[in-house]
Amino acid sequence: MKRAVSEGVFPGAVLLVSKGADLAIFDAYGVARINPERRMTKETVFDLASLTKPLATTLGAMILIQRGELSLNQDIGTIISAFQGTDKERVTVRQLLAHNSGLPDYRPYYKRLMTFPPERKKEGLEGMLLSERLIAAPGTQAVYSDIGFMILGWVIEVVSKMPLNLFIEETIYQPLGLQHLFFLPLDSKKTRPRIDFAATEECPWRKKVLEGEVHDDNAYAMGGVAGHSGLFGTAQDIHRLLVELLNVYHERPNRGLFHPEMLHTFLKPQPLGRALGFDVPTQPDSSSGRYFSEQSVGHLGYTGTSFWIDLERSIIVILLTNRVHPTRDNDKIKGFRPVIHDAVMEELLKDN
Repeated sequence: MKRAVSEGVFPGAVLLVSKGADLAIFDAYGVARINPERRMTKETVFDLASLTKPLATTLGAMILIQRGELSLNQDIGTIISAFQGTDKERVTVRQLLAHNSGLPDYRPYYKRLMTFPPERKKEGLEGMLLSERLIAAPGTQAVYSDIGFMILGWVIEVVSKMPLNLFIEETIYQPLGLQHLFFLPLDSKKTRPRIDFAATEECPWRKKVLEGEVHDDNAYAMGGVAGHSGLFGTAQDIHRLLVELLNVYHERPNRGLFHPEMLHTFLKPQPLGRALGFDVPTQPDSSSGRYFSEQSVGHLGYTGTSFWIDLERSIIVILLTNRVHPTRDNDKIKGFRPVIHDAVMEELLKDN
């Protein structure tokens, strides 16, 4: 980790490793911001980017399915009537979660959305999602899609009749006592105590170093809350949430929020590769390295964040970095992730 900082893989990072709930490593390295310099701490809050998908949107969908208000094989045209008559009306919730809906990966919606007045941005984005064309028949091709999770966030809001951020925070994070996992709506009047944020990019179009403001351009244009990005958090609260999932998975004492059979359904690899809302190791070049078992799930975030859980061995590795600070052009983390995961696993497994 220290070598990665010195070699410019990222300015700073927090690494948390546990076997079950027992911490093996929890340390901070480098700086949270380069200029003026601020050191990284274990309490630093990171822009989690696409970790929003498994740790917020996916779990929100799981809760609604457990309640019987949504089902995995439900067509989105039956949930959001505006999709009826489009090529997406028969796309299912399961296909959105598994990234095989036929939707493209990404579109720079923000370029148009930024010209909309604030009160029309949500409606503007929904119009763009409705008119987005499929690039493959649903269920035939796996394409990791931000757009699919934007629609999934919309689905959750329609079914729950609540803004996505409030639904996730009130039904999942608050019951689990997670005060340091949250969305930051741009128009929020809610004041939080002074928070130590990891800086992200010197944004070329916002003309400033982003800190405590969502990095993802589309999520920013959507007001800071989206199904694909927008979650902020600390390594410790991510760990608490992942330990809860592990306890449910193994039917050890837990808070009763998630049902074991439902969690098993979500964490099982689907046809075409991914689990529901989570990634699985893809050998031989997984970011999780060589040692995570086939019963593992995880996810990466564009800002330099990731987690992997070996469900079989109850090993959790959380790596939070600010690799896009000050520029997204630094992609050295791609080579580093498997190296750090291998080093961790070799240490943990050497006595086995």
